[in-house]
Amino acid sequence: MSLKTISDRLTELCRKGEFETARKELFSEDAVSIEPYATPEFGKETAGLVTILANGRKFDEMTEKIHMPELTDPLIAGNSFACTIHMDMTMKGKERIDITELCIYKVKHGKITEEAFY
Repeated sequence: MSLKTISDRLTELCRKGEFETARKELFSEDAVSIEPYATPEFGKETAGLVTILANGRKFDEMTEKIHMPELTDPLIAGNSFACTIHMDMTMKGKERIDITELCIYKVKHGKITEEAFY
């Protein structure tokens, strides 16, 4: 799969809120996910698709509602692409929050090998 195909597909799935499907379809088994801050629930770095998927499910369990995920079109450079994601969401037992993150993805051999959020 080409870098453009991967970036377009990831954007398409995430815009529909299908984050787990995107990871299962597009990520390598040894992918790494890097968050901006370490938290007790997730830590700063997660290695391996199985653990990344488990963290995604844990995040879903903590989330009451994502009111609207918005992603920009991907910007491609070399073996990477970037986009921003904006989420207006309510976490269980907390007030509604509004966040925007820069998402950077590295691709090797037709699969995403790293995602990092800033």
